[in-house]
Amino acid sequence: MHIAFLTSEYPHKRVSHAAGIATSIKNLVSALSTKGVTVSVFVYGQKDDAILIEDNIKIHLIKHRSFKVLGWYWHRKHIEKYLNSYIDTDNIDVVEAPDWTGITAFMNLKAPLFIRFHGSDAYFCKLDKRKQKFKNFLFEKLALKKAKAYIAPTIYAGTETQKIFGLNKRKIKTIHYGLKLKDFENDTPSIYNQNTILYIGTIIRKKGVFELSEIFNKVLESVPEAQLILIGNDSPDIQTGSSSTYNLVENLFSNEAKKNVTYLGKVPYSDVKNHIKNAHVCVFPSFAETLGMVTIESMALQKPVINTSIGWAQELIDDGVNGYLVHPLDIDLYAHRIIELLKDNNLSKRVGAEARKKVEAVFDIDKIAEINIEYYKSVIQ
Repeated sequence: MHIAFLTSEYPHKRVSHAAGIATSIKNLVSALSTKGVTVSVFVYGQKDDAILIEDNIKIHLIKHRSFKVLGWYWHRKHIEKYLNSYIDTDNIDVVEAPDWTGITAFMNLKAPLFIRFHGSDAYFCKLDKRKQKFKNFLFEKLALKKAKAYIAPTIYAGTETQKIFGLNKRKIKTIHYGLKLKDFENDTPSIYNQNTILYIGTIIRKKGVFELSEIFNKVLESVPEAQLILIGNDSPDIQTGSSSTYNLVENLFSNEAKKNVTYLGKVPYSDVKNHIKNAHVCVFPSFAETLGMVTIESMALQKPVINTSIGWAQELIDDGVNGYLVHPLDIDLYAHRIIELLKDNNLSKRVGAEARKKVEAVFDIDKIAEINIEYYKSVIQ
């Protein structure tokens, strides 16, 4: 079996962008390859054309090309032509693509198309309560209607996407993202920087970073030695037009809080695990995700996580057992959960240990790869 992944991001030094989606794809690609599946990755929107081989995986970099007229159409047709040439020559059985921007709209591919719900623009606009551009909605709907089947990382993401686009729910299968567990071992879970709170994610409104500033102000009232570390790219703020969301967030910290906040910006992915291991508590007060890779990475490393209580997170964490679920707008309760964990190391250790068990049971990429293979086969046979 030969599976091709079409994506705009992938964890490789030659690729210009890689975030949570890239990590989830890489984890699955690697696991499929170890099970004897031939895998190719096609990364569009790159600076150059190139074909790379890494760990028996062929990675195609597709250079971004500009067109004077109808660029959105000819961009897709260029990718279609490139993909189809390799579908023929490399005997590709399945193409998997993301829902974001409807990249496969207007494409007529020579292999069955599966679309995974990494999160469409329409999905995030609904969760953010923002109006979506009609063109973006149209492209995403056209792309989805062309697909033979769909994969959702959580039941919540699948249900919401199905409602938005009027999809056939029988064509949607929920398959979680997964982790290579041996890469996320923590042999010293009791060793960490006491009272350190870690946030990892884009600095953007939908991730709950404005609420996090208020939450941290509250935490300092009870734990004045607490430290907050933020990791992730800064981004413009759609609501205010500011070029830096972090500048807006920074202004919400109290004078005392500002002394205890460290913003590291983007750090190499290879360093992220150490930051998680060094943290006392990890927090992800997001309003909009499909699953959230960094949550399960933190849980795998035996960290107590406080997530949002919205939809998708309820499939990751059993509240009060292997983490906590609190709505980002409930500032007092969110702060209270953090304070509880900072003041009780035994509680932190117990929740972290249970978090690891949850990941082992539900998010093991070896088991998840098998589920993907069986689903691909069941649809194309």
